Amino acid sequence: MTNQTAPNRIDWVDYSKGICIILVVMMHSVLGYGEMVHAEGWMHPVVEFAKPFRMPDFFLIAGLFLSRSIIGDGRSYFDRKIVHFAYFYLLWLAIQTVLFEVPLLLGDPLGFATLFLKALIIPNGSLWFVHMLAVFYAITWAVRHVSKPVIFAIAALLQIIFAVGVIDTGWSVTNRFAEWYVFFFAGYAFAPAIFEFATRIAINTRVALEALLLWAILNYMALQGGVSGLPVFGLILGFAGAAAIIAVGALLAKHGLGGALRYAGKYSIVIYLTFFIPMKIAQKGFSMTEIIPDVGTASALVLVAGVVLPLIGHRLIKNTPLIALYERPAWAKMSAAKRKTHTKTALLKG
Repeated sequence: MTNQTAPNRIDWVDYSKGICIILVVMMHSVLGYGEMVHAEGWMHPVVEFAKPFRMPDFFLIAGLFLSRSIIGDGRSYFDRKIVHFAYFYLLWLAIQTVLFEVPLLLGDPLGFATLFLKALIIPNGSLWFVHMLAVFYAITWAVRHVSKPVIFAIAALLQIIFAVGVIDTGWSVTNRFAEWYVFFFAGYAFAPAIFEFATRIAINTRVALEALLLWAILNYMALQGGVSGLPVFGLILGFAGAAAIIAVGALLAKHGLGGALRYAGKYSIVIYLTFFIPMKIAQKGFSMTEIIPDVGTASALVLVAGVVLPLIGHRLIKNTPLIALYERPAWAKMSAAKRKTHTKTALLKG
């Protein structure tokens, strides 16, 4: 596997992650602003088009490199895959809760604490993806010795049953597990085939573009026909859309286009953890002042704020202690993992 930017990074993965994170921020920005002003704009159809594949692709890519760490030291895996996301979830849950629940904190500290503790079990808002990743990593570790085709078949069946409406436990975590785990596990189980697909799809740009056009038409027709959320159809459209985003990422990487998109993908965790704050501020500012009357344009600017401002903030604090907002500090790592890092550093220096 080759890379033109940095060691251990694969360009098309960063491009694909960049597309995914922008689509996620777009959804929250556009739909949230539309609800505030009780209107829709030209961005709403874009959000609707991405609905079948927005989260499937994000989860699939999240599972791509799992095979590198799942076979090995369990303590290291637990630290890197579960404690890692637990740290960011707790940290940013505290930040968001304080920022958006100041009146409750000042007026009813016990109610504030209850709200925070409840979110540990029932994640809400934009951070649920981080919470879900920790769950997915834990479950995948638990079933690591079970046949991959068997787990994939079970996960696919759960997704189909969920689409039917049979599964509704009343708990968002189990519901989301049924809906999305098949895509995460597919990223892990079929990683070699996915990387091979990305390599092959980039060989012939014309054929790739024709295939992408056909996919876009079929995805649009499925949405218009109301079948995108139906059993089996949702599963197929999810994987088809994930393949399309990977193909776009591979083509962009091949031709060296869209460096900003690749940068956004490289620091997608920064955007994901932070976008909610500038997005909310921009949404309230535009809705209160009505400085931009066009809903679509205002939504697009909210999207830009949600993507760009976190990256700027990250650059500003990169060499300060505040980088702990995005990079887990040593004290938040398990001792075995820290010893492994120190040993590796010593060997490199030696």
